[in-house]
Amino acid sequence: MPQTTTALIFAGGTGQRMNTAAKPKQFLELYGKPIIIYTLEHFEAHPEVDNIAIVCIEGWIQELKHQLKLHAFDKVSQIVSGGSAGCESIYKGLHAISGVSQDNDIVLIHDGVRPLINAKLISDSIATAKEHGASITVEAASESVVRVGKGGQIAEIPPRAEMYMAKAPQTFRFGLIWELYQRAQRDRVSNIDSAHLCSIYGVEMHSVESTSNNIKITAPTDYYIFRALHEAMENQQIIGL
Repeated sequence: MPQTTTALIFAGGTGQRMNTAAKPKQFLELYGKPIIIYTLEHFEAHPEVDNIAIVCIEGWIQELKHQLKLHAFDKVSQIVSGGSAGCESIYKGLHAISGVSQDNDIVLIHDGVRPLINAKLISDSIATAKEHGASITVEAASESVVRVGKGGQIAEIPPRAEMYMAKAPQTFRFGLIWELYQRAQRDRVSNIDSAHLCSIYGVEMHSVESTSNNIKITAPTDYYIFRALHEAMENQQIIGL
């Protein structure tokens, strides 16, 4: 069978840090369009992405389906409800696509509230995962990173040139990452991202440089930064700045 690529979008969080009781963060709107739709559009438009699977917060699946229909998505093949933690939600998403995914297929795991990616990042992530098995989006640390030990004592300040922040998408051969999440379930490992999971189980990972401003919208200030950056990009397209 030909190798396929699935974007697995994690949109199962409640957004407690957004201080909004009315809507989860992924359904907050900018100019009438939910954040998750901005995110999904990148994968819908990408020629190398064959399918999209979404892990959605329970109780909001019908609203998601409405938004997908309203914005004419064709690639979304599965929607499943999320778990109690991020690790469990991704496990449920991988389980949902396990029946139609081969070990050598590619899966991009991405946050539904990380809408400022682009086609090049998706392409680079897919290419790296095809070659090496595990591709992690990273961004260079802009300030020194400090490891703090017991009692607040500074234990280490690693060289900043070697320090990066793990972001998304995090992209893998399906068989590799599915096996890791099954092991994590058995070992009761939770509340970590896929990159950390690879580190725990000794899986070699390769980095892909992030797009600039690849923020995850988790707090009110992130929403306003997203709005400003989106407006700046729109103005750049219109007037060529």
